[in-house]
Amino acid sequence: MGKASSFSLLMTSVDTRQAADLIIARALDLKLAACVQVCAVESHYVWEGERRSAPELMLTMKIKSEDYADLAAAICDVHPYGTPEILRIDIVEGDPRYLDWLRAVTR
Repeated sequence: MGKASSFSLLMTSVDTRQAADLIIARALDLKLAACVQVCAVESHYVWEGERRSAPELMLTMKIKSEDYADLAAAICDVHPYGTPEILRIDIVEGDPRYLDWLRAVTR
């Protein structure tokens, strides 16, 4: 496996497919993500002192770590939440062929 310290996953969640599609388009069109996966999830959380739950879509993006700040800013520009979940998780190792592809299709 290849070392992948220069790559990360960016995760964010939204409440509608329309919001997900807008974020996906920005990430791919700006070449800030190589791939975006969308999964339906049920989120449970505390907000404003109240326990809540809601269906959401989780977006997981494969990115170059150096592009995190630009992608996070691009997401914030269009994200429907006032306090969006935007997390970076560094990739420690990965298949070298996949990492080469990720590098080739991003800026």
